[in-house]
Amino acid sequence: MSLDRKLHIVHTESSGGWGGQDMRVLAESVGLIERGHRVTIVTAGRHRLHQEALKLGVPTVDLPLHKKRLKDFWALRRWLVANAGDIDIINTHSSTDAWLTAVVGLTLGTMPPVLRTRHVSTPISLRASTRWLYQRAICHLVTTGEALRLSLHRDNGIRLAYMTSVPTGTDLRRFTPRDRAEARRLHGLADGPWIGILAMLSHFKGHRDLFAAFKTLRQSQPDLRLLVIGDGPNRQAFETEVQALGLADAVRFIGYVTDAETWLPALDIFVHPSSGDEGVPQSVLQAMACGLPVITTGVGGLPDAVRNDETGLVVPKHDPAAIVAAITRLQQDPKLAARIGEAGRIHIETNFSREVMLDRMESLFLRHARPRAS
Repeated sequence: MSLDRKLHIVHTESSGGWGGQDMRVLAESVGLIERGHRVTIVTAGRHRLHQEALKLGVPTVDLPLHKKRLKDFWALRRWLVANAGDIDIINTHSSTDAWLTAVVGLTLGTMPPVLRTRHVSTPISLRASTRWLYQRAICHLVTTGEALRLSLHRDNGIRLAYMTSVPTGTDLRRFTPRDRAEARRLHGLADGPWIGILAMLSHFKGHRDLFAAFKTLRQSQPDLRLLVIGDGPNRQAFETEVQALGLADAVRFIGYVTDAETWLPALDIFVHPSSGDEGVPQSVLQAMACGLPVITTGVGGLPDAVRNDETGLVVPKHDPAAIVAAITRLQQDPKLAARIGEAGRIHIETNFSREVMLDRMESLFLRHARPRAS
């Protein structure tokens, strides 16, 4: 494996969303281009990833990777027939594009090696076809957390040596501790205690549990406020719920932002009570990089980043009372909050930086890329 070799890496992505997974694909692409590699993202033109990649100058190909159907199969096959010889390795990311790529590969005489990144902790099927997809159709499997890697070994029998954990990296040039008062002045936030969440407004991110906890806390802390950063399919429902709880004057929804690094330092405490099967949410890592004390659950890959009473506080999922207790504990013990915030920041700098992610992914791509013709 030559570390000086420059590759052509192709990412395929069919998810169509704009969450942590899609942002990672784009951040990884930009970082590897900066290191001298060629990167192409193959996704549907209507998807947000396609549009954001174009803004950053990342080459993209508009293909209908929507469903596991013949139309999408033939579109991908035609493109690969024309371009496969110029590709060193393909990185698939979601179920549909992984299946389409794998089946296309069966029909081609020569096919670049395919590496799969598994971003979520949703259990995968034990069917023979799925075992083939994960253990025969790819050269290596990347998980976004060590807990995910271990669960795939335990539940699906995938060899540990066949998998590598590469957590999503945080850009420490952007996410860093800043003056809280200055951050609040910048965004017009009132003085007083603020807690907050940065996440897609979706049912599994724990917003409803946080709203319930916040209502309880407001009974004894009328000056407490909640900042909700992010957008998503449940925004209208969440805003309606906050109104029904009588909290509209204390909860601020600000939508999707591109400068989260200027909003997070305005908070006293960051809460992310996820209940979903996900990897390690980027927003948790970003909050920790900003030096905030974080409260989260132990789902998915979160235990890789948040160690209870060390780098954060861990509560059970769907437990507003536990969220209340954790927030109250940090409010009543400023030394604990400062210690956890500092330990979390150091943990991110050491293990979850953008450069660490790029180093690990670049090494895997170089190791598994198609051998260069002599």
